[in-house]
Amino acid sequence: MGSSSSPLTRRNRAPSSSVLLLLFCFLHSSNAQSKPAFACDVDANPSLAAYGFCNTVLKMEYRVADLVARLTLQEKIGFLVNKANGVTRLGIPTYEWWSEALHGVSYVGPGTHFSGQVPGATSFPQVILTAASFNVSLFQAIGKVVSTEARAMYNVGLAGLTYWSPNVNIFRDPRWGRGQETPGEDPLLSSKYASGYVKGLQETDGGDANRLKVAACCKHYTAYDVDNWKGVERYNFNAVVNQQDMDDTYQPPFKSCVVDGNVASVMCSYNQVNGKPTCADPDLLAGVIRGEWKLNGYIVSDCDSVDVLYKNQHYTKTPAEAAAVSINAGLDLNCGSFLGQHTEDAVKAGLVNETAINNAISNNFLTLMRLGFFDGDPKKQIYGELGPKDVCTPSNQELAAEAARQGIVLLKNTGCLPLSPKEIKSLAVIGPNSNVTKTMIGNYEGTPCKYTTPLQGLAGTVPTTYLQGCSNVACAVADVEGATKLAAAADVTVLVMGADQSTEAESRDRVDLNLPGQQQELVTQVAKAAKGPVLLVIMSGGGFDITFAKNDAKIAGILWVGYPGEAGGIAIADVIFGRYNPSGRLPMTWYPQSYVEKVPMTNMNMRPDTSNGYPGRTYRFYTGETVYAFGDGLSYTKFSHSLVKSPPRVVSLRLEENHVCRSSECQSLDAIGPHCENTVSGFEVHVKVRNGGDREGVHTVFLFTTPPAVHGSPRKHLLGFEKIRLGKMEEAVVKFKVDVCKDLSVVDEIGKKKIGLGQHLLHVGDLKHSLSIRI
Repeated sequence: MGSSSSPLTRRNRAPSSSVLLLLFCFLHSSNAQSKPAFACDVDANPSLAAYGFCNTVLKMEYRVADLVARLTLQEKIGFLVNKANGVTRLGIPTYEWWSEALHGVSYVGPGTHFSGQVPGATSFPQVILTAASFNVSLFQAIGKVVSTEARAMYNVGLAGLTYWSPNVNIFRDPRWGRGQETPGEDPLLSSKYASGYVKGLQETDGGDANRLKVAACCKHYTAYDVDNWKGVERYNFNAVVNQQDMDDTYQPPFKSCVVDGNVASVMCSYNQVNGKPTCADPDLLAGVIRGEWKLNGYIVSDCDSVDVLYKNQHYTKTPAEAAAVSINAGLDLNCGSFLGQHTEDAVKAGLVNETAINNAISNNFLTLMRLGFFDGDPKKQIYGELGPKDVCTPSNQELAAEAARQGIVLLKNTGCLPLSPKEIKSLAVIGPNSNVTKTMIGNYEGTPCKYTTPLQGLAGTVPTTYLQGCSNVACAVADVEGATKLAAAADVTVLVMGADQSTEAESRDRVDLNLPGQQQELVTQVAKAAKGPVLLVIMSGGGFDITFAKNDAKIAGILWVGYPGEAGGIAIADVIFGRYNPSGRLPMTWYPQSYVEKVPMTNMNMRPDTSNGYPGRTYRFYTGETVYAFGDGLSYTKFSHSLVKSPPRVVSLRLEENHVCRSSECQSLDAIGPHCENTVSGFEVHVKVRNGGDREGVHTVFLFTTPPAVHGSPRKHLLGFEKIRLGKMEEAVVKFKVDVCKDLSVVDEIGKKKIGLGQHLLHVGDLKHSLSIRI
């Protein structure tokens, strides 16, 4: 509509009373409590009580069947997509499935919003740093806080109940831009993180395993770890994976999610595996996730994956075929609109039957039933009292700081750390990540409660001068002159360098492992000019080749701080000044630059190949030099280990009379069978850990094994880990239980678990114990 007033006149005219009233109503509504989405609101519409699906006395499966039977085909199809259409006649509102909670309630995804009522949520460290704590109870505690804040936001209409987190892909290649989202390169650690975080998100205070606090989702299934590398994009990438690597490396975290964590959802990925799109592979979806692992929940596509397999991968000739092949493979929910647009055509063409659609939406409805979505007013349910007061609480924010403290890894210390605040008159803080805020929370982030930057944390302890050094992490131009001048006048210099989402992110893989731009030059020149010790702090998801700094005598300390979350500056200062004794350990290998110069990111093989010089991947198989190794991390105190209860030297497996290995020589046995059931095949390893230093410390005890060289077995493999806190000169015993058939087995070339016969070497720190398994 036009107006006779000019724009200038309108801007200068005093607002009318109606405009002021409208503005007041808008501001008031932005802070007013909104209503959450839920079905079966019998208070508002008593007639809904007659529907079986609204009857909370009935078993959930009966309620789901009752609901499905009441829907038309078009209504059913509306429940196959993330923005699920409501059915007004049945009292079912529209529901948005897509919310994220990777390391806190996120604003990524349309299901979650922040407002004046809830302006932010607790932003924990990015997952790779939390994983570096090797603390399973912490993984679960964070999940519990995140789900409480999610429920609180749901109750005021700002969030959903279904969260597509965590990311449990293996951090196979150091260049991967999304490695930051994962628990690292080790299948056991990733599995422990997966099940721990999922339990924290999902488990209700009532203890009913069939009820959900919120619904978690483990992604991206499977063998997904190439985003965009030298023109190879995830949408077109075919991951060629042998069965041994699939079952030994890529699948265990997902299996743990489902079997141990009872996760409510698994998300299939964009990529193909061995020529088949994962979201259209019946063996991977219906066969493994639902058939072998018995998923109690729904399978969802990554966003637009079904569209991608048709348009980008040309896997089917028509959209209807793409819809059918995905549903028939076991897909229940499509992030995107593709199934909403093309499923009816697929039914009419006879490519998919309505029973398959019924099965899919039944899985989706059952998840919502478990969340209480069909139980009426959430305020009358178990978490109905939660609200804005329960978000960003002091205890939640302290847990974010504690998670960062526990994850920070001290990689080098020539003796200058921890710093003494009393002895430092001036501290120079230099670097593009010194005073960052959003960088600290990585990706899949939400608005945090507040930020404490590294500079703020350090300046809160001692007098500090500051120079950015580079305008950003790309560091095209470094202010070497200004930085060296600052360092030359300071008692100690802290350089905060590294990466951010402009260098490593979703759809952005790295091409090298060097510090970006002129960062290395800036570090080197500052170290030369500095009056006192120089500390290098690396803020990043992936590792770097910082051999130059490792070998530079002027660089007295190196810390890796991941993306440390909203309280990163607090944690960094606490570690540097000794208020917290560092205990983090690297959850991934830091390779030299030469590694990526000869290893294409697209080679999915884990094991080395001597025929072509391929060096293998991760600490389990890589045979070359490292900058820093998986599990590396220093403390300000000294821990020692001794065996209190040693494992046996020999374990004999009793074979049945007709077993083939009684008459012929075998390298290995199946890891299941009577010989495992008939044998006392378990033992314990008791390790005394002593803190021989002058301060309290937290220590992670790793139990590794080196199996016999059969079936391309790992050179070293993590069997277990425990984190303990010890006072100065204190000692304690850590106990590991080892099941021979389960824990000492390896995966053979066709994906079967085998027990290698011969010498197994157990490692705890510097301790080694040889164990022979024989028949």
